[in-house]
Amino acid sequence: MADLGIDDIRALLSAKTRPVGWPARRARIEEVGAVWPSAPDISLERASIAGMAAEWSCAPTSDPSRALLFFHGGGYCSGSIVSHRRMATEAGRAARARALAVEFRLAPEHPFPAAYDDALAAWRFLREQGFAARQIAVGGDSAGAGLTLALLMRLRDLKEPLPACAWLVSPWTDLTLSGATLATKNDVDPLLHKAYLEELVQAYVPAGVDRHDPRVSPLFGDLSGLPPLMIQVGSNETLLADSTRLAAAAGAADISVTLEIWPRMIHAWHLWNARLEDGRRALAHAGAFMQARFSEDG
Repeated sequence: MADLGIDDIRALLSAKTRPVGWPARRARIEEVGAVWPSAPDISLERASIAGMAAEWSCAPTSDPSRALLFFHGGGYCSGSIVSHRRMATEAGRAARARALAVEFRLAPEHPFPAAYDDALAAWRFLREQGFAARQIAVGGDSAGAGLTLALLMRLRDLKEPLPACAWLVSPWTDLTLSGATLATKNDVDPLLHKAYLEELVQAYVPAGVDRHDPRVSPLFGDLSGLPPLMIQVGSNETLLADSTRLAAAAGAADISVTLEIWPRMIHAWHLWNARLEDGRRALAHAGAFMQARFSEDG
């Protein structure tokens, strides 16, 4: 089957208007994600973590002693194992690790700190399975990437062993929505616009919680002491500034950070890796980064 270009992906995304209501939106993201299922050589195994659905995936080349803990995007209000299966499974293949995708609780039914607490439960589940902290990478896209960063800071503050690295795709790090590219990239981003993001924030962040709180907006947190970060973001994203500001803050905190800005790419373009060459290339870059970090500790 022939590859698609990013303009073809844009056309697919714009073919239908954004659904109204959380059930319809959740169904839509699963419908989009299920178009390209996991590759036939990927083995899948269901798991349960403190009531959360989870799924292991393993490629033939995966090292069973290494794991990628993956948190899906969807603005904390949608997304699932199904919607992100192709991305999570291929990321595990690229990292040569087993991947564990989890379905943390979603807002508005389960606002903050539900997802934040579920991320910690997923991490502790992996550790209880016998994985060394330095043989685990943590990553995700969009809200899942923000959740990844919040988890790292929580583990550091709890003085728990940290993972080898973190992989952040199109991370949503600022729920105050103060990034300049929310305006400057508005006309080229086919997915995320300020009014919609504000709706997501209102669903996820309860009244009385400061949106600058690093647990919901990790951009404003203390990044010192975190493991190496890889940030991948498209140049045509309204959330571009969430990545560039994060990279600058991490660098200022003496954290090893790799920032890749992919020309013309849109939010979380890795999702379409089955037919999008740039999605596969981005996953290959991320996989090489994770493998190198694993290797640093044997």
